[in-house]
Amino acid sequence: MPWIVVDAWTVADFLYAPGVSSELKMTRNVAIVVLIAAAVYFLPSGGQVANTFEAFLYIGFGVAIGYLGLRFYRENRVALNGLGDRYRGLLYGAIALAVLLWMSRARMWQNGLGELLWFVLVAGIVYALVVVVRRWRAY
Repeated sequence: MPWIVVDAWTVADFLYAPGVSSELKMTRNVAIVVLIAAAVYFLPSGGQVANTFEAFLYIGFGVAIGYLGLRFYRENRVALNGLGDRYRGLLYGAIALAVLLWMSRARMWQNGLGELLWFVLVAGIVYALVVVVRRWRAY
């Protein structure tokens, strides 16, 4: 990417130099956000581009969370297998129910009964996790 050269210093060197004050960096960051917001607001179909970018961000976060779960599983495979089938199933069920409750949170909170059921299920998840942790620490 071509930069404007001024006395053998580029604009990038100036903005990322160690001696640059934090106020200038903050002003630069605010200007970048304002430019992006103006582009989304004023350009035709800017909202669609923003929605597409948001969808890609969600996909990226989902993949990252899945990868961290896989890595956590691989690092603790022996400990998980040492729990036994009953407690391992309880752990996996609690994780699955937690994901389901997180996804259905907005819909369940639309009325009082759904909200009460949501909190009861969250309490069940916490209880299941406490039982699994107590079993894990018993060794």
